[in-house]
Amino acid sequence: MKKTILLSVFSVFLIFTSCKENATEKVNEENVENVEKTAEVQANSGKFPVMSFESTTHDFGTIEQGTHVEHVFKFTNTGDAPLVISSAKGSCGCTVPQYPKEPINPGETGELTVKFNGSGQNQRNNSVTLTTNTEKGSERLTVKAFVNPKS
Repeated sequence: MKKTILLSVFSVFLIFTSCKENATEKVNEENVENVEKTAEVQANSGKFPVMSFESTTHDFGTIEQGTHVEHVFKFTNTGDAPLVISSAKGSCGCTVPQYPKEPINPGETGELTVKFNGSGQNQRNNSVTLTTNTEKGSERLTVKAFVNPKS
């Protein structure tokens, strides 16, 4: 009986683990494929998009621990080719970016929202790294806050 339960638990764990990995691989492959297609066109034409931000840093000021705040970074593609953001990653789990999934054509604007959950204490400097098809290949944004501990 114990062996049956143990085998069942192991089987369920294995199923959930394998499904999650396949979904992650599929999303990453799709993003990589889009960037590779765009990069090939750019390499042939010599034209690249340029992300011009109104600001690459935002200071939330002083917040209480556990307070959820967010900021919208606005940008314009001032380059000569469509801009594709393939991923955006926060420097820790407390900083979560949301970015446009569609290409941003030259001259068009876009918005990227960064949510910070107010974790930690004292001065916090967190970054968001964007993987893009710009000439540099990546862009970096920073959010700051002074987090007061809960009383």
